[in-house]
Amino acid sequence: MAGKKAAGEKRFRFDPAGPVTGLFFLVLAGLFLADGLTDGDVLPVTAMVPVVLIGLGLVGTVRVLTRSRRRHLR
Repeated sequence: MAGKKAAGEKRFRFDPAGPVTGLFFLVLAGLFLADGLTDGDVLPVTAMVPVVLIGLGLVGTVRVLTRSRRRHLR
């Protein structure tokens, strides 16, 4: 059957850690680019620092929670 996997084949499971990390860093790069291209601040430094730290914490949490999905790569 076309939809069935063979007995020894592992099933692919989606790992959201990569896309979440990539999206976070793209948004962060966009913020820094917009800040550099404008005369004023897009986001004040007092708001940028917590946003970056909270974002890094969320990305790290997603990576830790989905670590078992990447076990077959090692």
